[in-house]
Amino acid sequence: MKKCILVLVLLVSFVGFSQDNHIVKTEDGRRVLLKADFTWEYIDLETPANNGVSAVSNLINKGGCYLEEGFIEPKLNSKIQAKLKRGRATISHVKKKVAKDNKCDVADVFLLKFSEQKEKAVYYFCANGKKVKYKRVGNIIIKGSKLF
Repeated sequence: MKKCILVLVLLVSFVGFSQDNHIVKTEDGRRVLLKADFTWEYIDLETPANNGVSAVSNLINKGGCYLEEGFIEPKLNSKIQAKLKRGRATISHVKKKVAKDNKCDVADVFLLKFSEQKEKAVYYFCANGKKVKYKRVGNIIIKGSKLF
């Protein structure tokens, strides 16, 4: 009986996953929706205009890090940051440590992305032209290594 239920659940999940629609891009830049019933339709009716400008030209080179022209750092959770203030482990404290370790100014440290919880966090920065990873466990801030 258990085997029959397991086979039925696997069969239903397989059918569910096989019915996905896919979006593909044509050579001229238009997006096409490929449906599960073997039909298709254009998502973008007009072809995108390049105007001779490539996407790379909108990037600013900060040493070895490429940032968009109007780059805005991601917002952190204010409740978590308020709790970290007492232990001196807020993002401003982390940026000061990153700047000190990489021998640069705090203004040259940019937060690229993060994964943050109350107990631990992982931050990815662009500091002094190179990408660095820092971890926070509780109120302790350490440089992320490849082993851990």
